[in-house]
Amino acid sequence: MPAVARFDLKMDAEEKNVVARAAALVGTTMAAFVRTAAKEKARELLDRESRITMSAQDFEAFTMALNGAFTPNAALQNALSVAQKVRRA
Repeated sequence: MPAVARFDLKMDAEEKNVVARAAALVGTTMAAFVRTAAKEKARELLDRESRITMSAQDFEAFTMALNGAFTPNAALQNALSVAQKVRRA
């Protein structure tokens, strides 16, 4: 059985009435209704925020940058030179 955590929620009487009526319409408890609605909204938000949306022009620039030749800057070239001199065990 998964761990259970408690979450208390306060709402005014009008909000409670709306939630109670909606829960009754779908034949569930208020707690189950709120839990389901909160989980759906949270997943929707997390899904939306985990994606990157860009215009066609931005996508073209992005793919060109990925597909283009890579030229390391001076700092990276220096780091590579230092790394080559390090004796590896």
